[in-house]
Amino acid sequence: MTVVALSDTGVTLIVIAVAVLLPLIWFIATYNVLVRLRQHCRESWSGIDTELKRRYDLIPNLVATVQGYAKHEREVLERVIEARSRAAASHGSPAQQAQDENMLVQSLRGLFALAENYPDLKASENFLHLQRELANTEDRIQAARRFYNANVRDLNTRTEVFPSNLVAGMFGFKKEEFFEVEPAVRETPKVAF
Repeated sequence: MTVVALSDTGVTLIVIAVAVLLPLIWFIATYNVLVRLRQHCRESWSGIDTELKRRYDLIPNLVATVQGYAKHEREVLERVIEARSRAAASHGSPAQQAQDENMLVQSLRGLFALAENYPDLKASENFLHLQRELANTEDRIQAARRFYNANVRDLNTRTEVFPSNLVAGMFGFKKEEFFEVEPAVRETPKVAF
């Protein structure tokens, strides 16, 4: 059995290699984690966007159904249509979109409150179906919002904690905005009649 002895130069080279490789591996791994988190945020935002579009598609049908029964309530219906149009056209930051979505939810509450005054409307199968679909969509939006906000939390934490904030700063990783709703909108809408 032969034992190979390392010279002082060999040991020094190994120590230098380890001292260079370990930080390099950490640096690469941290960068890849940040990229992955940023992609998760983008993907989860697209989930919110999909559900919001679903809501936007349901609202005209709901408004048309109510319009057939409540012909004298034009102002409420126009407010819903205007809020829907503004929310659908909003493509700013999550905070800006949340503001438009909050206005839409408030106008929808007004629409459902209006429906209380029309017993025939409340009994309409079409209205009840649209109401259930909208309630289901609202649940899906909330689930997508929670998923997005969890991804934003993870990315923001990683970009702020030491030492990964050094890598985030070098490559321009920025904090993302949460998609938050106003406290009044957090209450579950009463859509069951």
